Amino acid sequence: MTSTQQPSTPKPSTQQSSSQQSSSQPPPTQASGTGGPGAEHLDVLIVGAGLSGVGAAWRLQQELPGKSYAILEGRDNIGGTWDLFRYPGVRSDSDMFTLAYPFRPWRERKSMASGESIRHYISDTADEGGIRPHIRFGTKVVRSSWDTATARWTVETRTADGPKTYTCSFLYMCSGYYNYDEGYQPEFEGREDFTGQWVHPQFWPQDLDYAGKNVVVIGSGATAVTLIPAMAEKAGHVTMLQRSPSYLTVLPSTDPSADALRKYLPAKLAHHLLRAQYVTLTQAFYQLARRRPERVKKILRGLALKFLKDEKAVDEHFTPSYEPWDQRLCVVPEGDFFTSIRHGKASVVTDHIDRITPTGIRLRSGEEIAADVIVSATGLTLQPLGGMEVFVDGAQVDLGDTVAYRGLMLSGIPNLALCIGYVNASWTLRADLVSRYVPRLLAHMDRKGYAIATPRPDQKPDRPLLDLKSGYVQRSVSKFPKQGENDPWRLRQNFFLDAVGMNRGDLTRDMSFTRLVDLPRTSTEHGAKELAS
Repeated sequence: MTSTQQPSTPKPSTQQSSSQQSSSQPPPTQASGTGGPGAEHLDVLIVGAGLSGVGAAWRLQQELPGKSYAILEGRDNIGGTWDLFRYPGVRSDSDMFTLAYPFRPWRERKSMASGESIRHYISDTADEGGIRPHIRFGTKVVRSSWDTATARWTVETRTADGPKTYTCSFLYMCSGYYNYDEGYQPEFEGREDFTGQWVHPQFWPQDLDYAGKNVVVIGSGATAVTLIPAMAEKAGHVTMLQRSPSYLTVLPSTDPSADALRKYLPAKLAHHLLRAQYVTLTQAFYQLARRRPERVKKILRGLALKFLKDEKAVDEHFTPSYEPWDQRLCVVPEGDFFTSIRHGKASVVTDHIDRITPTGIRLRSGEEIAADVIVSATGLTLQPLGGMEVFVDGAQVDLGDTVAYRGLMLSGIPNLALCIGYVNASWTLRADLVSRYVPRLLAHMDRKGYAIATPRPDQKPDRPLLDLKSGYVQRSVSKFPKQGENDPWRLRQNFFLDAVGMNRGDLTRDMSFTRLVDLPRTSTEHGAKELAS
């Protein structure tokens, strides 16, 4: 569906519209083509200087070198998630041949890389691409307001020096979906009585001394599985306390075939071959898990048994009740987590918490686990668009009422894209497809003289955007956009289909395009004429 009509306003939030806001909250800035005195205007604003944002800037420069852009980053460093998380052992949970950019080869030997090396890789990419000068550090985006009359976003930010406003023609959100300001922390009875140290992995104290101490890690996800073998090297003992088991898989941290390819082939060619190999293997295993879950259960059980050599322990602590890939699979490089358990440095307890005591944790079974340090690896808090409020022509948008178009734009919201990666493969595989699609869309708009592009759904939503049963996803699912029944409103977890659909798909399908000269005359007519000229 292609048209050249004025976009209609998305459904306002039931909480408040621009005319119903409480007196304690100031109304949104109305984009008037200038964004107010001193507002800097860019063709494209990218939000987030992590893996996605730096990759987006690289692609934009490569495909549309004439476009002006800036990256707004709330933190003081490049890296995003990889700058935020600094707990012991933090690493990738997917191979670096697919997590790295396709345009810049991963050259280190480890394919399951440390957080520090990933952070350096992102930073080096920004320097190599001349991207760093475009980053506005310490700039937290709080609100964005779209004005149809001028076809511009007004983006309000918070900095150490006070509020600062930008305007842009296209807004590209690369802020991921983690809430950087707070992690998920359940309320445990008696927590205030605990006399030891209580730590959340998202806010790890760099001076934490756990050498020789008893550590309890609450949780069974990727963070816990990563933390435990790293802490077990110095701690007296580490116990993983889980309510229910998770599926774990063992992968090598290095790949001898990769070393051979990189030795005899040019770096970029070797990287492309390795990337294709790992994408194929990852996608094949995911499809096998969804179509033959019982077979995959046997494979995963066999891996755990190979390392632990204890059937009773595997049945009790590593046999989940859900199907493989109902939740994201946790990766154990070289089986280090299992090895820590087999050597007695760590152990697993499957039970529910009754209460926290002054010296540890009492379980419903009556057992008490002694602890000097408790690590609450209880999950993340998710939020769409980095928590940014969105207004379209004065009406606040409830993102939960929108439908995702190709998993990168939102129904009824003009000139805005968001970067969402895969849940069954590395984030960058899909992020790079999105960052190639955006310049392709912008180039199409320039060729046709369009100022506004708005997705228009012809179907109703039928499932969440993040279709996982993990607790951290389910807690926030209502805040996120939905998926539609069919393409292009379905977020597919298939790189090969997406590579065709997003690189070659019809840009006009279910999209409404508008030229500024076709907009109705308004009080901002003069600004529209200036833009049209």
